[in-house]
Amino acid sequence: MKNYSYLQTQLAVNGVATVSLNRPKLHNAFDEVLIAELTECLQTLEAMPEVRIVILRAEGSSFSAGADLNWMQRMAKYSEAENFAENFKDAMNLAELMKTLNFLKKPTLAMVQGAAFGGGVGLVACCDVVVAAENASFCLSEVKLGLIPAVISPYVIAAIGERAARRYFLTAERFDVYAAQRLGLVHEVVSDSAALQAKTDELIKVLLQNSPNAVTAAKDLIYAVSAVKIDDALIAETARRIAQIRASQQGKQGLSAFLEKRQPDWIQE
Repeated sequence: MKNYSYLQTQLAVNGVATVSLNRPKLHNAFDEVLIAELTECLQTLEAMPEVRIVILRAEGSSFSAGADLNWMQRMAKYSEAENFAENFKDAMNLAELMKTLNFLKKPTLAMVQGAAFGGGVGLVACCDVVVAAENASFCLSEVKLGLIPAVISPYVIAAIGERAARRYFLTAERFDVYAAQRLGLVHEVVSDSAALQAKTDELIKVLLQNSPNAVTAAKDLIYAVSAVKIDDALIAETARRIAQIRASQQGKQGLSAFLEKRQPDWIQE
C-alpha cells in the first residue's frame, strides 16, 4: 500500500485494512494534507476487492483534535473574499472525507484510544462500529472558537440524535466515554489499549463470517430506509432489494451452505 505523510496503513492476509492517523505530536489534527491523504486512502481501499474491513485508529494519546488551528489561521491574512473562498474549498474537502468514510462500501470500525474533538467526533460518527477505551473523551468544541460543527453535523446528529446535539453543539461540554455510549456514539467500552485491540479482533472475526456483498447491501439499505415514510413505494423497494440479493451468487451460496451444514466460500478457515 502507498506510503503517506500522516497515515500508517496495513493490509492483513484476512482482508482487514488498518489505517492509523499518524500525527501524534499535534494530536492527529486535520490539515489539508491529512484530509487529502485519508480521503485518497479510503477511496483506494474501497476499490480493492480483497479488502473486507477497514479499521480506523490513531497513534499517540489522542484520537483526533479535529481541525489544526494553525492551519486554519494561515488564512487570516487574506481578504474577506479570499478567506471565504479558501475556507469553502477546505470545508468541501473535509465534507468529501466525511462522505467517503460514512458511505464506504466496506464495514468500518473505529478504535478510539483517547480524546476526539470537533472533526475527530465526526470521524467516529461516520464509522459503522466504534470501540473506545475508558479514557476516551469527546467534545464538539467549535462554538468555543466562534465556529460551528457544520460539515460533520449530519453524521453526528445521525449518531447521537437531535436532542443530544442541541446540548453538546451549544455547550461544547466535554463528555466521557460512558456518556458517548449512552448517546449512541460509542458501541463498546473497554478498559485499556490491550482490551481495545482484543475487542476489535473479536468484532473482526464476527464480521468476517458474513457475506461481503450482503454487508455492503445492508449498509446501503440503512441509508435507503432511515427516516423515510413507510409507504407503498418504500415497501416495494425493500422487496426489490431482498429479491435481488437472494438471486445473487453469494445469496444462493449462503442459503445452500446453511442447509447443507457447510461453510460458505467467504469464510476463510
